[in-house]
Amino acid sequence: MSIATRLRWYLDSRGIDYEVLPHSHTSTSLETAKAARVSSEHIAKCVILEDERGYVMAILPASCRIALKAIRHVLHRPLVLASEPELESLFADCETGAVPPVAEPYGIPAVVDDRLWGLTDVWFEAGDHEELVHMTGEDFEGLLGEAQHARFTRRVVKIH
Repeated sequence: MSIATRLRWYLDSRGIDYEVLPHSHTSTSLETAKAARVSSEHIAKCVILEDERGYVMAILPASCRIALKAIRHVLHRPLVLASEPELESLFADCETGAVPPVAEPYGIPAVVDDRLWGLTDVWFEAGDHEELVHMTGEDFEGLLGEAQHARFTRRVVKIH
């Protein structure tokens, strides 16, 4: 697989400059950071949450874990993790566990952790476990400009 079809269409239609970088097959965003030799602070990942009102894409750095209590408080919703079968149908052009943190092409509202704002460069999974999309932090912010911003993570990786 390569860059997800919807993601490629979305980035190209918006005129976003990006590059796709190959890396060895990985299973987690932290493994991806190591394989690609990129700081986990600069790799954006997403967690799909749901409740009776629908889905939400939470976008956060790979160096962090989502704090469900915090995001529930921020959004005033009783969100839980979405199940894998649901994700497979929502993101049919992506491999399981490699959903790009760009919500609009998938029609899902997003909330972005404040730690991702102000970065010079951002990388994220292209829709598979062997390629990353790289773009400027400014372009990444532009893609997520309509998303709500908040602090809803806790760091799990020490940054030196």
